Amino acid sequence: MIGFYNYTVVLTYMSLASSTIGMMLALNGHFRLAITCLALSGLFDMFDGKVARTKKNRSDDEKMFGIQIDSLCDAVCFGFFPGIFCYAMGMRGYLAVAVIVFYATCAVIRLAFFNVLEMNRQKHEGGANKFYHGLPVTSIAVILPVVFLLNFVMSAQMFYWTLIATLLITGTAFIVDFKLRKPNNKELLVLVTIVAIVVVINLLYKKFFLIQPPM
Repeated sequence: MIGFYNYTVVLTYMSLASSTIGMMLALNGHFRLAITCLALSGLFDMFDGKVARTKKNRSDDEKMFGIQIDSLCDAVCFGFFPGIFCYAMGMRGYLAVAVIVFYATCAVIRLAFFNVLEMNRQKHEGGANKFYHGLPVTSIAVILPVVFLLNFVMSAQMFYWTLIATLLITGTAFIVDFKLRKPNNKELLVLVTIVAIVVVINLLYKKFFLIQPPM
């Protein structure tokens, strides 16, 4: 069998599975559960690198495979899934589709650039990089669940424009070259707690509607 099979990639595959299920849920109108799947994907991805680095005897090929499989899964989970989620919610029309395509393209560009940087860095040093270049694509797993809360307090048309702006701004931030310090363990715990609270509210709140594109 091709590939490398060990515990270092388990969380990466769990993230992919969660997003794949989430896309099916979104296409069938189960948006609360779908947004929960996106948050879970982000949680799994948050710790997959830490788990991988616990295996000290990884070969160079295993390290390169880890980089590639992580980015390929991230493209699905945080590049394509958010776009499909927004489209399924009602983000339709020429402008909306263009923004979704823009967002997905920016995510893939950022991931490809990360692969180049990380493979070059791995040749000279080990361990984890302390900075991101541009906004990491996994940030959408925090941003979109929080924005989804606005569905309960906004009009359908206002929420449509909010989603447009969210994907446009986030996608642009993926490809703008700026340094962003990686969060430490305490900051990660705060992020996980915030997203967990948001997900619970999304699941419990009764009011819900599909967004309405402007006529």
